[in-house]
Amino acid sequence: MFGGIEAGGTEFVCAVGTNPQNIVVSDPMSTTTPAETFQKVIAFFRQHPPVKKIGIGSFGPVDIHRDSPTFGYITTTPKPGWANTDFAGVISRELGVAVEFDTDVNTAALGEHKWGAAVGLDDFLYLTIGTGVGGGVMVNGRLVHGLIHPELGHILLPRDPLKDPFEGNCPFHKDCLEGLTTGPALQKRWKVSPKTLPIDHPAWELEAEYIAIALVSFACTLSPKRIILGGGVMRQIQLFPMIRRRFQELLNGYLQHPAILRDVDHYIVPPALGDHAGVLGAIALAQQ
Repeated sequence: MFGGIEAGGTEFVCAVGTNPQNIVVSDPMSTTTPAETFQKVIAFFRQHPPVKKIGIGSFGPVDIHRDSPTFGYITTTPKPGWANTDFAGVISRELGVAVEFDTDVNTAALGEHKWGAAVGLDDFLYLTIGTGVGGGVMVNGRLVHGLIHPELGHILLPRDPLKDPFEGNCPFHKDCLEGLTTGPALQKRWKVSPKTLPIDHPAWELEAEYIAIALVSFACTLSPKRIILGGGVMRQIQLFPMIRRRFQELLNGYLQHPAILRDVDHYIVPPALGDHAGVLGAIALAQQ
């Protein structure tokens, strides 16, 4: 048995198992302080049979390089109380097991590659849009890490202040992709919970516009064979056809490939593993 931890800025989910058909998943645990949240995580694993290894997919930014003295840390996150938190070290010491550590979106991408919407694809992109925006990238069958790790949520977008006077919600960049499209950004812009906005509200057309602009940039720079869009905001399923249509319009025929020109419904897709993509990906990470 292997353990998995999907650590989000809003909630944590833990699991033990081996695959989607053999897994026990916890109820969501609210992300409060590190001490309180870790206590709940440790209690979950102590209530289940011992695991060989635990995979952790964490919100970030995080330090994923094993040769670094702060490997396994959450680093410069804007999440209050969580900056410079030793995540992997605490879990490993308390439970006495080895851990693997990566970003939450990289692990979700890994789960989709092993069991979900990216099976058989060695080049694809997983983008989550929820409390924050993050991207997991696989190229030639390997997750991309690089200098730190991809931070696709913080690419800068063109914003017309006449059409959208909202300056953005990101404390670092204001109107980057994360600052314009997350759940908190939607709530701040429209003054209501995005869950209460009707499907024909202008919020969704604007949301689709920004996401499509970002996807054009990713398609042109990374050339993924599929783009998977997950996260709480993307549960608004009316967004998918709007994003696909605007994505094709913005590309204007430049990328001449049937997947984009004639089969875009299978090019921009939701995660096949649904809400369990992250925690299953954490188990896949532990199995590597």
